Amino acid sequence: MILPRLAASEPYCLLLAYNNNETADMTTLNKKPFYKDLTFQVIAAMVLGIAFGFLAPELAAKFKILGDIFLKLIKTAVAPLVFFTVVHGIASAGDIKRVGKVGLRALIYFEIVSTIALAIGLLWGNLLNIGSGMHDAHPSSATAAAASAAVAKGHAPASTMDFIYGIFPDNFVGAFAGGQLLQVLVISVLFGFALLALKPERRSVIEDGLSRISECFFEFINLIMKFAPLGAFGSVAYAVGSNGAAVLMSLANLVLMFYVCIAFFIFVVLGIVCRISGFSLWRFLKYIKDEIFIVLGTASSESALPRLLQKLEKFGCSKQSVGLVLPTGYAFNLDGTSIYMSLCVLFIANAYGVPLSWEQQLGIIAIMLVTSKGAAAVSGGSFVVFAATVTAIGSLPVEGLALLFGVYRFMSMAIATCNTIGNSVATVVVSKWSGEFTEHTAQAEYHRVLGRDPQAAL
Repeated sequence: MILPRLAASEPYCLLLAYNNNETADMTTLNKKPFYKDLTFQVIAAMVLGIAFGFLAPELAAKFKILGDIFLKLIKTAVAPLVFFTVVHGIASAGDIKRVGKVGLRALIYFEIVSTIALAIGLLWGNLLNIGSGMHDAHPSSATAAAASAAVAKGHAPASTMDFIYGIFPDNFVGAFAGGQLLQVLVISVLFGFALLALKPERRSVIEDGLSRISECFFEFINLIMKFAPLGAFGSVAYAVGSNGAAVLMSLANLVLMFYVCIAFFIFVVLGIVCRISGFSLWRFLKYIKDEIFIVLGTASSESALPRLLQKLEKFGCSKQSVGLVLPTGYAFNLDGTSIYMSLCVLFIANAYGVPLSWEQQLGIIAIMLVTSKGAAAVSGGSFVVFAATVTAIGSLPVEGLALLFGVYRFMSMAIATCNTIGNSVATVVVSKWSGEFTEHTAQAEYHRVLGRDPQAAL
């Protein structure tokens, strides 16, 4: 851009006004048509997927491959990105005390909020007496077989000690190849501490190399994200086509009430947390709306992780807080999973006429505080860990798992969305709590993305 020559006597404010006008003009010129917006594309793909699933269910079920391919491509970059981000976050902190301050506060936050999520699920289930009208419901043999296969494939930990033992890898490369997020976190933290032990001149060379590789992975993710609408279309079409209207209607109350509970947790509980922390949840959700719709369409919180790692740092969170809190939250702060587990435990109990006292329910919360942390460590996610919890409780019929598996895909969309929003909020809150948040950066980024007054409160 060539600026006009200004006389020395002309006030500097003229130059500022000119630049502001030029910026406004460029913003107007660079504004993309609505149909090129990723959010619009994903929503449109989901609507088309729902319609296709009802109109041609058998054909729609075959489009599952589109969603599976998209998620497989995303997962190829998740583990390396977690490694690079956590290591870089620890190294940029400069000392172990600073890492410990952020990490400890994050873990405290995770446990408090996860416990609240579990309690809300139980309270909501008791209030509705959820599942009490399902005594005559029986899953189809195909659904029961699919549920059994999902549980078998997941290899859920049989006990707390098995879960703890499984966190620690026996092979550096194997943790990445298997997509074991908890094992990758352990490797990342140890590697980050080892990097801190090096002399500054040696450490800077390695940090620079890791940063450059990380940038390449983010560009890789940006390319994959162009296919997000196709992935959303395939996933939703399969979910509707394979389950059909009959199953959806028979379990509609459970799905609807679960969505209401998730909405309450996000807008009330997380809204209060955000308000106490000094920023608006609603405006923050608008800032990460693209990632929310991607997760909603793919039913996988991993699909948004790479973009959130970049976006939250731009929002004002320090590199070390993003690198430590967000990936760790994907393993230890699964709010949507917690609500799903507590609500569905009561659903099975009521559906099969198994009474649970308040003492037993409090015991179940204690069990789920441990087992819910395994959702990121096993293949199959929330459903597999829920199956492990039902087995651990012992007093509930495992046949109920097949009943729930029929609508799990629809519930997993809300689970993944709640997990993603919860961890994004946690990153900002812990960053503010630890003094690792830059307010003016957040204001500028909010203004850039949403086109609002940079002086407006977040």
